[in-house]
Amino acid sequence: MKKLIKSFVIVLLIIGCGVFIQQRILRYINENRTLKEVITRLEADSRIAEVLVTGVNFDEKAGKKMTTIKFLEYGAKGEPLEPKYFTFPGNIIQFQSLVIRFDDFYVKKNHPFKGKSAYLFWKVFLLDGANTREFEITKLKQIPQGYRTGRADSLFEERLWERFWGYALSPEEAKKVGIKNAQIEAPGAMFVPGTLYTIKIEHDGGMRIDARSLPSILRGEKVL
Repeated sequence: MKKLIKSFVIVLLIIGCGVFIQQRILRYINENRTLKEVITRLEADSRIAEVLVTGVNFDEKAGKKMTTIKFLEYGAKGEPLEPKYFTFPGNIIQFQSLVIRFDDFYVKKNHPFKGKSAYLFWKVFLLDGANTREFEITKLKQIPQGYRTGRADSLFEERLWERFWGYALSPEEAKKVGIKNAQIEAPGAMFVPGTLYTIKIEHDGGMRIDARSLPSILRGEKVL
């Protein structure tokens, strides 16, 4: 009888150890998967706009080449918004933008609104001393067109942009609503024909512009 009980206890111990080891393995797998997801979110970026040169003409009166660009912003769901066209006496063009970075905690958790940096395209401009030219894209204190989601928390979005300067100048106030920092950025590039420029927002950072050549089949063609 004692041998039977001893054998039963040993079997229970073996089963218990097996269950414990299995739980540890499953926990390790889940933790590893979660860690990979967090890293992916922190390293992720989203396309927010594209820019294309649609015309280059010489202005004899000004004695300069005029560059016309098409600016196509994308909405919160990735849908293209109404395109805008701007013409400058040159081709080194910048996009003055307001960028709000949220605490990594929200990025890691994939928060529905704070899960990636928020942005507002304010102006597009070309620096040329007294001849500097700029155009307004979005009015300050206005919810960017791409953020008009119709969600119930739109009031938060309105306050976010209304208080932008307060967050930029008061880290204490920013921290209360989970903001890491708020600042102006002005990514720019030399815009030339035959190149597609993609503006991206890094989920835990700021803006950047990626450039790539248009497919050969599109060169010289007017795409409808």
